[in-house]
Amino acid sequence: MTDSKYFTTTKKGEIFELKAELNSDKKEKKKEAVKKVIASMTVGKDVSALFPDVVNCMQTDNLELKKLVYLYLMNYAKSQPDMAIMAVNTFVKDCEDPNPLIRALAVRTMGCIRVDKITEYLCEPLRKCLKDEDPYVRKTAAVCVAKLHDINAQLVEDQGFLDTLKDLISDSNPMVVANAVAALSEIAESHPNSNLLDLNPQTINKLLTALNECTEWGQIFILDCLANYTPRDDRESQSICERVTPRLSHANSAVVLSAVKVLMKFMEMLPKDLDYYGTLLKKLAPPLVTLLSAEPELQYVALRNINLIVQRRPEILKHEMKVFFVKYNDPIYVKLEKLDIMIRLASQANIAQVLAELKEYATEVDVDFVRKAVRAIGRCAIKVEQSAERCVSTLLDLIQTKVNYVVQEAIVVIKDIFRKYPNKYESVIATLCENLDSLDEPEARAAMIWIVGEYAERIDNADELLESFLEGFHDESTQVQLQLLTAIVKLFLKKPTETQELVQQVLSLATQDSDNPDLRDRGYIYWRLLSTDPVAAKEVVLAEKPLISEETDLIEPTLLEELICHIGTLASVYHKPPSAFVEGSRGVQHKRLPGSAGSGESVDSPDPASAAGVSEAPPAVIPSQGDLLGDLLNLDLTPPAATGPPPAPSSGMQLGAMDLLGGGLDSLMGDESEPLGGDLGGSAAMGAGFGATPATMPASFNAPVSGGLDDLFDLGGGVGMPMGAYSPPKTVWLPAMKAKGLEISGTFARRAGVIQMEMTLTNKAMSVMTDFAIQFNRNSFGLAPAGPLQVLTPVNPNQSIEVSLPLSTVGPVMKMEPLTNLQVAVKNNIDVFYFSCQYPISMLFVEDGKMERQVFLATWKDIPNDNESQFQIKDCHLNSDAASNKLQGSNVFTIAKRTVEGQDMLYQSTKLTNGIWVLAELRVQTGNPNYTVSLKCRAPEVSQCVFQSYEAMLKN
Repeated sequence: MTDSKYFTTTKKGEIFELKAELNSDKKEKKKEAVKKVIASMTVGKDVSALFPDVVNCMQTDNLELKKLVYLYLMNYAKSQPDMAIMAVNTFVKDCEDPNPLIRALAVRTMGCIRVDKITEYLCEPLRKCLKDEDPYVRKTAAVCVAKLHDINAQLVEDQGFLDTLKDLISDSNPMVVANAVAALSEIAESHPNSNLLDLNPQTINKLLTALNECTEWGQIFILDCLANYTPRDDRESQSICERVTPRLSHANSAVVLSAVKVLMKFMEMLPKDLDYYGTLLKKLAPPLVTLLSAEPELQYVALRNINLIVQRRPEILKHEMKVFFVKYNDPIYVKLEKLDIMIRLASQANIAQVLAELKEYATEVDVDFVRKAVRAIGRCAIKVEQSAERCVSTLLDLIQTKVNYVVQEAIVVIKDIFRKYPNKYESVIATLCENLDSLDEPEARAAMIWIVGEYAERIDNADELLESFLEGFHDESTQVQLQLLTAIVKLFLKKPTETQELVQQVLSLATQDSDNPDLRDRGYIYWRLLSTDPVAAKEVVLAEKPLISEETDLIEPTLLEELICHIGTLASVYHKPPSAFVEGSRGVQHKRLPGSAGSGESVDSPDPASAAGVSEAPPAVIPSQGDLLGDLLNLDLTPPAATGPPPAPSSGMQLGAMDLLGGGLDSLMGDESEPLGGDLGGSAAMGAGFGATPATMPASFNAPVSGGLDDLFDLGGGVGMPMGAYSPPKTVWLPAMKAKGLEISGTFARRAGVIQMEMTLTNKAMSVMTDFAIQFNRNSFGLAPAGPLQVLTPVNPNQSIEVSLPLSTVGPVMKMEPLTNLQVAVKNNIDVFYFSCQYPISMLFVEDGKMERQVFLATWKDIPNDNESQFQIKDCHLNSDAASNKLQGSNVFTIAKRTVEGQDMLYQSTKLTNGIWVLAELRVQTGNPNYTVSLKCRAPEVSQCVFQSYEAMLKN
C-alpha cells in the first residue's frame, strides 16, 4: 500500500463548505452560513472569495439576513469594487421596498460603501428617500447625504441634495430635524465659508421646538448648532435661554454640558442687572454639581469644564465649595483637578474652611497630591490677603513635620508670599534657614537662595549660608546657579567689605568655568556693572520688585473665550483650542463669545490677528500644574522668548542702564576705533575696562582677580552669541579635466531663510569663459535656481570667481537615490557640462520648525514606532546646552530638556521645506563622548540624511 492516501482527502476546506451552504435552498441553512461568514470576517479571516455567493443571498425578505449581507458588503466593497456593482440593482430595488426598515437599511448601506462607481447609482434612490413618507427613512437619508458629501462633494452640490437637506430642518419629525442639523453641521465644518447653516430666528424656533422631542444625541446636535447662532438682541437671547434651561436636568451628561455651553454663550448678551440673569446663574450650579456624582472618568471631564466655567464666571459655584472637597477614594487626577478649582473659588467668606481642608490634605500619603496641597496653601495666601497670616502659620506647622518634600514645597511658596507681602512675614526666615541642609530639589534650593540674597541684611551668617551652596556650584542645576550668582551679588552690594572674595569666586565660576551661555552672560553683565559703576549696579540689582499677581495660572482671556465655545468637547478637557490637536486646518474654526450686552460687538467679527495669517502665534499661557499632557513626560520647558516691548524701567533702573550702555561698555572696549573682531586675545585691548581700577570701585575688589577675567572674550567666538547655521566646507564638484578646463567647487549654505549654492568657478583653460547658465534636474525636494547664475564679468585664464546662487524649493520633484542627490548642468561659451553633488539636508530645515510642547507629545505618540530610527554619534565632546545651541543655529529646535540619572535628554523638532516634520530625542551622558539620537518621522526615508546632518553639525 502506498502513502498517497495521506495526500488525498474528501474535505474541501472551510471556504468550500461555506460556499455550498450559501447556495443551499434551505433558508435557515443560508442564514447560518452568512452568520458563519460574518463571524470569520469579524475575527480577521479573509472571506472575500465568497463575495458573489453572499451577494446572491441579498434577494430575500428576511430582514435579519439582509442586514448580515449588507454588513459583509460594507466591509468588502472597497477591495472588490467591480463585484460590488452586482449589488446595485438590489439596492435600488430595496429602496422602493414597502417595508421602511428595508428602505432605510438600503440607503444607509449605500452611503457606507465608499466606492466611486456606486455613488452615481446612489443619487436617485437617495433623492426618493429624502422625500420618503416615513420619518425613519428620511432621517437615515439625511445622514447619508453627509457621507456622500465626504466621498464626492461636487456630486452632492450638483444634485441639489444640500437644498433638500435644508428643507428637512422644517420637517415635522424632530429626529429628522436633528439628523439634518447634524449632517449640515458636518458638511459646514469641512467647508467653513459655505454658510450652509443659515440660522435665522425662524429656523432657531423650529430647532427649539424639535429639541423637546428628539433623542438625547439629537438634542446634542441641535444644542451644538444653537451655540453657533448669534442672537439679535438680549430679548431673543433670554427667550432662547429659557427654552434651553430644561435640558440642564437631562440624565445624559453630554446633553447637560451642551446646554451649559449654549447658556454660557448667550449669558454674555444679557444685562447683569436683569432679574433673569441672577436666576440663570442659580440654575447653572445644580447640574454641574450633579455631574460630580458620576464615575471618576466623567467627573474628570466635568471638572475640566467647570475649571473653565469658574474662570469665566466664578459666581456660579461660589456657594458650592464643599462639593470640591476631596474624597479619600478619588483617583489622583480627580483630586488634583478639584484642588485647582478650590483655589479658584477661595474667597474671604470660605477661606477658613478651605485652609482646614488643605492642611488635612498635606498629611496624605500621595506625594504629588501633598505637594499640590502645600502649593495651594501658598496660592490662598496670595489670593486672599486676610488669610495670609493663617496660611503662613499653617506652612510653618507643616515645616515642623520635617517631611522632606513638604518642607521643600513650603519654602517655594513662602518665597512667593514674601514677594506678595514684602516686610511682613520675614520673621519666619530663621525657621527656614534651619532646614537648609535638607533641601535637595532645584526649585526649593533656588527659592531658599533667593530668600537669603533678598534678606541678606537680616541674616547674620548670610555669607556662610551662600558659601555652603557655592562648594558644589558645578553640580547644581542652572536654575540654582543663576539664583546663587544673583544672591551673592546682592549680598556684596549690601555688605561690600565682608564678601569681596565670595563675589570674585562666584563671578569666576560663572564666567570662566561654566559653559552655560545664560550663566556666563549674567556673570559678565554683573562683572561689568560692578567694575564700571557700583551705584548703577545697586540701582539695577536691588531695584524694587513688582508684586506678584494673584492668579498666575489663569487661561489667557481670548483662549478662554474660545474654550467656553467648545465646552463638552475634547478642547475643553485639554484646555487647548482644536487647532492645537486636530491635524490640518480642515474644519477648525476659531470661535469667540458674543460681545456683552450693549457693546455692539458681534461674534462673527473675525479676530484681525487670525484673519491676517494662518500661522498666528498661540497666546502665551502659563500651563497649569495639572496639565495632563504636559505631565506625561514631565519635560522642563526652556523659558519662551519674550515678546512685545520690554517694560519701562523705573527711574533707578534707568540710571543703571544709561551707565551700562553709555560710558561703561565703551570704556570696556578700549580704543573705540579698534574693531570688535580685532585682537581681543590679550588683556591689552581690555585695559581700560578691567586693568585700571574704576574710580568708584573699592581698590581691593579688583586686585585678586586678574587671571582670566581680565579678558571677557577669552572664549573664542563670542560669549552667548547664537551660532550660525552649519555649512559644509567646499569640495570639488566638477574637475577641470572633465569640463574642458572649467573647475567648479562649492558648498551649500542657509542664510536668512534662503538656501544659497556657493560656488568657485576657476578657469584652467587657455581661453576666456563667458555666458554662464545653470539648470537642475528634478530632485527629491524640488530645489531649483531662484534666478539666473550671476557671472557678470568674463572669467580669464587662471582666474577664479565666487558666485552665490539663491535656490527655491518649488521646482519639479522626483525621488533621487541617494535622497539629497542633485544633478546639475552648467553651460558656458565652450560647452555644456554635467555633474552631480549632494546637499546636506540641514539646508532644508526651516525657521518655523519649533513645535509647541503639547503638539510634540501628541505627534511623537501618533507616529508609529516602526518609523523610529536610532543612531550613534561618536566622539562628540559637547555638553547638552552647547549641543542644543549649535543645533538651533541650523533650525533644529529644542522643545524641552529633562535629566534622568545624569543623562540629559533633549526633545527636538525640525521641519523641512516640504512640510515634513522630524522629531528627535538626543541623549547626552556627561563624560561619555558618544551620543544617541532617536528620530521619528512620517517619512522615515529622510531619517538617515537627518542623522548625517546632526553628526556634521555637532562635529564641525
